[in-house]
Amino acid sequence: MWRGLYTAAAGMITETKRTDTIANNLANSSTTGYKRDDAVNQEFAPMLIRRINDGGIENDVTSFKGFSLGTNPPVVGTLGLGSYISEIATDHSQGSMQTTGNPLDLAIAGDGYFAVQTPQGVRYTRDGNFYRSSTGQLQTVNGQAVLDDQGRPITIPAGTTTISIAAKGEIFADNQRIARLQFVQFGPDRRALLKQGNSLYFPQAGAQPQPAAGEIQQGMLENSNTNVVSEMVNLINNYRIYEAGSKAVTSQDAMLDKSVNDVGRLG
Repeated sequence: MWRGLYTAAAGMITETKRTDTIANNLANSSTTGYKRDDAVNQEFAPMLIRRINDGGIENDVTSFKGFSLGTNPPVVGTLGLGSYISEIATDHSQGSMQTTGNPLDLAIAGDGYFAVQTPQGVRYTRDGNFYRSSTGQLQTVNGQAVLDDQGRPITIPAGTTTISIAAKGEIFADNQRIARLQFVQFGPDRRALLKQGNSLYFPQAGAQPQPAAGEIQQGMLENSNTNVVSEMVNLINNYRIYEAGSKAVTSQDAMLDKSVNDVGRLG
């Protein structure tokens, strides 16, 4: 009974973490460039159960004239020991595109990230909602400098009237090329970049940037790939599973109470 109590509790902890993941997806359903997360659960290694207190092997149905197929008690089956969250995996599928008409709004179709400078170092993002600061520097909404392919902040000359950005990141101010965005990807391994928060990603050790295969679309933004209806269905289903685990804990607790206060007294 103790084991059943812990197994049910482990399942409840798993579903609590999954609820947090779903809630975060819903909270960022309107965040530009956000990629939803999935809580991947894994089962603890099951335990083999054997029947005990069956007497000697001579009473075993497999015994005949002192010969037995085995000296171990017969196997009953396996007992699951619950589950845990093994990974928070990011879904990198493409989000829908929204036309804004702002020449500094950039969306990425396909693979790729923009590089920005943060206090923690260079980070990567798909949020292309950029602004021109009072000094002419191209920045994110959080004031982080957008970097060019040489790792330098991009400055738009004063008096520029038209800004054009090509599919691979070349920036033209009044038809004069002034810079090229650092537009990169990190190979086929989606886990080469991990989320940091605020739509930023940081590379794992050894991950090397390479030219992005995607294309930049000017005057557009990529919406979050979160499907609100789907997440709400997952949330309801998750609540039902959590509720089942809660009832299992209550049942185990009632049986323990019975065995301690009633069975023990009768003995």
